[in-house]
Amino acid sequence: MIEMRVAGIALDAVTRSPIVLLKDGSDRRALPIYIGQDQARAIIGALEQQKPPRPLTHDLIVNFFEAWELNLDRIIIHSLQDNTFYAVLCLSQGEKKKEIDCRPSDAIAISLRTGSPIWVMEEVILEASIPVDQDADEAERRAFREFLAKLTPEELVKNSGIELCSIRAIIGDY
Repeated sequence: MIEMRVAGIALDAVTRSPIVLLKDGSDRRALPIYIGQDQARAIIGALEQQKPPRPLTHDLIVNFFEAWELNLDRIIIHSLQDNTFYAVLCLSQGEKKKEIDCRPSDAIAISLRTGSPIWVMEEVILEASIPVDQDADEAERRAFREFLAKLTPEELVKNSGIELCSIRAIIGDY
């Protein structure tokens, strides 16, 4: 899993639909998730630390958490199926732990109100993220290819702690 943060809300240039944009810690990957207008307002309100005169839905949920001494440990965006993201709220109450199914937009709005981390499964990031810093990605790929080109079997074995004779016995002489 990769921890991400809300970078902001954008509008799709064609459909004018709101998109919440999550970024990883290195700002190298962004995960765009289409959301509804109400969820966009709720996320923007939390980002701007707006306090409504009366609790809105996400505020009410946080109030329930506080009243019942529930902690939102984190949210996890765990899958993408048929262009729909799925998330869970990971709650704890003492030693009890529960995961509650939730739309990612609602989970994000609640996590922002509680200061809870946002985690995304690597499979989801691989499938749906967009590169933000393609130059850095290419430089990393180039450095890795150079590292592999220079790597000898002896160095690999030395760094792995496995004996070379064991590897030769398994794969034969190279």
